[in-house]
Amino acid sequence: MPPTDASAEDTLDLRLTDELTALFADGDPPGPAPDGRLLDSPAGWGPVTTSVGVFQLVPVRVERDLSLISRWMNDPAVAAFWELAGPESVTADHLRPQLDGDGRSAPCLGVLGGIPMSYWEIYRADLDPLARHYPARPHDTGIHLLLGGVTDRGRGVGTALLRAVADLVLDHRPRCGRVLAEPDLRNTPSVSAFLSAGFRFGAEIDLPDKRAALMVRERALRDLL
Repeated sequence: MPPTDASAEDTLDLRLTDELTALFADGDPPGPAPDGRLLDSPAGWGPVTTSVGVFQLVPVRVERDLSLISRWMNDPAVAAFWELAGPESVTADHLRPQLDGDGRSAPCLGVLGGIPMSYWEIYRADLDPLARHYPARPHDTGIHLLLGGVTDRGRGVGTALLRAVADLVLDHRPRCGRVLAEPDLRNTPSVSAFLSAGFRFGAEIDLPDKRAALMVRERALRDLL
C-alpha cells in the first residue's frame, strides 16, 4: 500500500477466484475488468464544481503524466509517506500494475481549473489487502490523495477535494455504502483534512508498513457531516 495509504503492489497482490470476484461485483461477470467496471468507470464521472474551482478526475496515462507524478513523488513532504522517491522508473513501477491490472485500482490526475495539481487512486477497498484489517463490506471504495503543489497545501484545498471525490464515488457507485481512507497516523494534516471533509475516525489499524487511521465517510451520513 502507498505508505500514505496503500501501494499498488499490495493493492494488486490479493488474488481472488472468479467466484469471489463475481460475488463482490454483485453479478458482474468474473475476470479482468480493464474498462473500469469494478469501479463503475471513474473516467466517465465528469467535472464537478467545488468551493475551490471546477475539478475533474482524469485517468493517468504513463506517456503523458509520468514526469509530473514522479516530480511530485520526489517532494520530501510527499516522499516521507509515499516512499516512491527516485527515478521515473520507480513511479512507473507503481503505476503500471494498476493500469495493467483487473480494474480494482484506478490512478487519476486531479485537474483543478484546467491544471493538473493532484494524484489520486480510487480503489476497491473490499478487494484490497486492506480488507484483512477491518470489517470490509462489498463495494467499499478507498481513496488515496497526493497534493502536488506546495501552494495547495494547508489552505483547505485538500479538504474541499476529498469531499468532492467522496461525493463522486457515492454518486456514481450506487452499490458503495462507504468511502474509506487509511492515512498514516503521523500524517496529521492528512487526518485533519479527512475529518474536515466529512469522514469520521473509525479505528487505528496496523498495516504492514504503518499504523493508520481508518477514515470512513458513510452514504447514510453524507448530508450530516
